Amino acid sequence: MQQSNPLLVFDLDGTLAETAGDLCATLNVILAREDLPPVALADARKMVGAGARALIQRGFAAVGRPLEDAKLDRLFVDFLAHYEDHIADESHLYDGVVRALDRFEGAGFGFAVCTNKVEIPSKRLLSALRVDHRFRAICGQDTFRENGRNIAKPDPRMLLMTIEMAGGHPAQTIMVGDSRTDIDTAKAAGIPVVAVDFGYTDQHVSTFAPDVVISHFDELWDAVARIGIGERQAI
Repeated sequence: MQQSNPLLVFDLDGTLAETAGDLCATLNVILAREDLPPVALADARKMVGAGARALIQRGFAAVGRPLEDAKLDRLFVDFLAHYEDHIADESHLYDGVVRALDRFEGAGFGFAVCTNKVEIPSKRLLSALRVDHRFRAICGQDTFRENGRNIAKPDPRMLLMTIEMAGGHPAQTIMVGDSRTDIDTAKAAGIPVVAVDFGYTDQHVSTFAPDVVISHFDELWDAVARIGIGERQAI
């Protein structure tokens, strides 16, 4: 088996960072421009996690307005422009993230991000939160393409290509996410997954049978130790 340092691959929104406030605020700017009512933050939290296009679609569906693909394309551009200008007005890392990164880095782990957020806003957000330098790869829904189409979660290839870009190996990797999409992606890639239960999902993450569920980043060390790493064969 190829030897490499162990790797933790994180989802971003709802896993590393609380971002719903800025995403919801941007969604409501877009809805207001269309003379539509705003979406409450509590409702928007359940819409986050599949990327900006899906968030816009879900926002329009929530207020009962149809949305054609061509219009979605235009609104997506507008969404990104506004969001990037307000990317960390309210967003912040979850408590314990930096402590966890420090502890794992001291033990020889590397880190990567695999998110359905677009790559440039992902990098800008992590830069604004002053942790972008901690990650060997920051991969978004538009990082990898095939035949003109994005390769995004839950396609397991996105996770596997993120691992490769980070210089890792599947048998030395654990995924950390907050949603069914993350869990399904990891399972399809043959990668163990730790799920946080404080992110963006309309059902408790235990429903989707991750390997371990944690409620705080201070629990991640024991969760990774429970799974074990470096003993699995590559798929």
